[in-house]
Amino acid sequence: MKPADGGSASQEQVAVGKISGIYGVTGWVRIISYTRPISNIFSYSPWLIGRGAQQESRELLEGRMQGKGLVARIKDLEDRDIARSYIGKDILLYRNQMPVLPAGEYYWCDLMQLDVVNLEGMKLGKVIEILETGANDVLVIKGERRHLVPLMLDKYVTAIDIKNGVITVDWDPEYS
Repeated sequence: MKPADGGSASQEQVAVGKISGIYGVTGWVRIISYTRPISNIFSYSPWLIGRGAQQESRELLEGRMQGKGLVARIKDLEDRDIARSYIGKDILLYRNQMPVLPAGEYYWCDLMQLDVVNLEGMKLGKVIEILETGANDVLVIKGERRHLVPLMLDKYVTAIDIKNGVITVDWDPEYS
């Protein structure tokens, strides 16, 4: 399983991070990365930066770890005031910028909003979040009740059908 590094259509976009603040006086920005490891966000350029339909393509000039977080220098963001206007904007990629995964591996973004059914065909809900716990990832499923299903292939998750939008799990609907 690969976290939200984020396909089919070449114009499909995947959120890989967010600009969370400014760093220094020369236009560097602080980054929240949704990739794992978090520094993988620096493997991609250009970035689409913006919100909704308001996006612009920007070249990543350099990025690095800074303490426990990340900072980046982006082309044409050369002063603190301009950089400040980017705080809160999403960092996206076109899906075709991301590596094609081997069979049986999935990006987290591919699993979001998929229907989840148990072995008896009972719909438990939709995947609304995936938690990283250290031991194994956990699907957060929202339906009539909330279910937390360990994302363990061939144990609790018996099938993932991206094409039809369904994940099959070996899970009792009475479990939370």
